[in-house]
Amino acid sequence: MKITRRTVVQGLGLSGVALTLPLGALAQGMDSLQEVKQRGALRVGVTQAPPWYSKDPTSGQWSSGLGVSMGKAMAQKLGVRFEPVEVNWGTAIAALQGNRIDLMYMLDATPERAQAVDFPQNPLLFYSLAVLAKDDLPVKAWADLNKPSVRIAVPQASSMDKFLTENVASAAIQRFPGNQEAIAAFQAGRADAVCLFHPPLLAARQRLGTGKIVVPTPVRSQPSSVAVRKQENKALLNWIDQSIGEYYKSGQTQKWYEEFLSGFGLDPKAAPPVMKEML
Repeated sequence: MKITRRTVVQGLGLSGVALTLPLGALAQGMDSLQEVKQRGALRVGVTQAPPWYSKDPTSGQWSSGLGVSMGKAMAQKLGVRFEPVEVNWGTAIAALQGNRIDLMYMLDATPERAQAVDFPQNPLLFYSLAVLAKDDLPVKAWADLNKPSVRIAVPQASSMDKFLTENVASAAIQRFPGNQEAIAAFQAGRADAVCLFHPPLLAARQRLGTGKIVVPTPVRSQPSSVAVRKQENKALLNWIDQSIGEYYKSGQTQKWYEEFLSGFGLDPKAAPPVMKEML
């Protein structure tokens, strides 16, 4: 019988997800780290969400943001090119499972996500949940937002969405594909507040020139992480875990964050840090 890609896949009983892997990787049991090196590219999921990822509107290149800087640094360490792949927060897990991307920064390691993808042990960084609210909206605590009359925009299927659903369920929660759509709803007056973790709101407030950033009480600070496709061989996961741990402990993660804020016209000293030890 002639051996083809189809007969190999059928013989192994693999799902459609496996069809995205190179045949050589299937035959050799190649792990994700080897696959990245053979491909010559580290595919990083990106979405327009400053300060994590930012696309230059003139060139169309993903040129700045903490996730872009870290992705380029990791690619350089591996001796491969940085390859940004556009997704959104709601489709990132499927992109990992479908082998469209190798990793996605700024996905929190929730128990639900951990069933579908892997996360390293080391935290990527820490941040606090906040809202960008209308200047005349009285808000000091999450309870102040828990009213049917308050319209809150949030990215769908995000950890912010989960928090609001569990803690501010009486509010009129409006769910959008990503950060930009949620912020646009606030800008257009269709929402009274937009809920994100504090760093993206700094960039949004700078751009819009209106609204107030509030970190409601009780303050919710948590670590964020890096999502990686599940695989028996954990070589790529372990390498990412070691890398982000080194970046965090050396202060490089905070430095990349501050570099973006400065380039965006924001004073890093006026922004909450992303290192727990500095909060």
